[in-house]
Amino acid sequence: MGWFLCPRKSSKKSKKPNQKHNDPISSASEKLKLNSSLDVNENSNGGSGRIAAQTFTFRELAAATKNFRADCLLGEGGFGRVYKGRLESSNQVVAIKQLDRNGLQGNREFLVEVLMLSLLHHPNLVNLIGYCADGDQRLLVYEYMPLGSLEDHLHDLPPDKKRLDWNTRMKIAAGAAKGLEYLHDKANPPVIYRDLKCSNILLGEDYHPKLSDFGLAKLGPVGDNTHVSTRVMGTYGYCAPEYAMTGQLTLKSDVYSFGVVLLEIITGRKAIDNSRAAGEHNLVAWVRDPCLLCYDNLCLKNINLLVLGLQYRPREHVLF
Repeated sequence: MGWFLCPRKSSKKSKKPNQKHNDPISSASEKLKLNSSLDVNENSNGGSGRIAAQTFTFRELAAATKNFRADCLLGEGGFGRVYKGRLESSNQVVAIKQLDRNGLQGNREFLVEVLMLSLLHHPNLVNLIGYCADGDQRLLVYEYMPLGSLEDHLHDLPPDKKRLDWNTRMKIAAGAAKGLEYLHDKANPPVIYRDLKCSNILLGEDYHPKLSDFGLAKLGPVGDNTHVSTRVMGTYGYCAPEYAMTGQLTLKSDVYSFGVVLLEIITGRKAIDNSRAAGEHNLVAWVRDPCLLCYDNLCLKNINLLVLGLQYRPREHVLF
């Protein structure tokens, strides 16, 4: 499920000849106004504004992935491909995202992700180890998350793969919420994630969740401002409707996306699933269907189960 954006005037500028490669991230940090304005109040060693991530050459990362061999491929999306690799210098297993030069994630998103993850540190945010900006190559090096994404454990499961039990689902939801709380309440100014979805929640050992992919993140409103105005970008099905209609981005935009993810966790359904019957393609619209909401005047606590069509076995704590 890819990003979308509203039609806008082209922002492309003519290429500057012979741009220096030695420190593209630091030179861009002032333009993006991140290092000078973003402060972190909890468990951060990035508050000084210095880039903590390592720099790698393309040759080093090619060697780590055995020249980007197919058997090292972990996944692929509109941004490019993600490979499993091993750094020769430290013998550390990592995930390496190679951005497609013609893909959805451009230079600005690459810079934003490096800067954000260099400054923000939390147990529920993925760790950025380093980056490569070698010539026209753009790669990001993350800690390796052995259990993949939440999406891998919710949707299109093979017959031999066990479904997540109830306690694990709630553990993942709580961890994702803590990561989002950190971005909204601890960072100053707050950070709006803008791309919360199941495929961006990665799982480590014991299903420990971490938010990833910060290329769309924006600094939130400060002072008397109630929102930041920006072009609409996000993933269809997760984007808050008021943001999609007005371009006014607030912290509540992330909260809406989290609500969609929570519905996916509880129901096992996709946010958008065109293979389902008419009226059930959009998960939020299906949940809000009046036909599902009016069972006498049951209290909200009980109606939630009816709304979500949940079959729950208390002894096994399993959803279907």
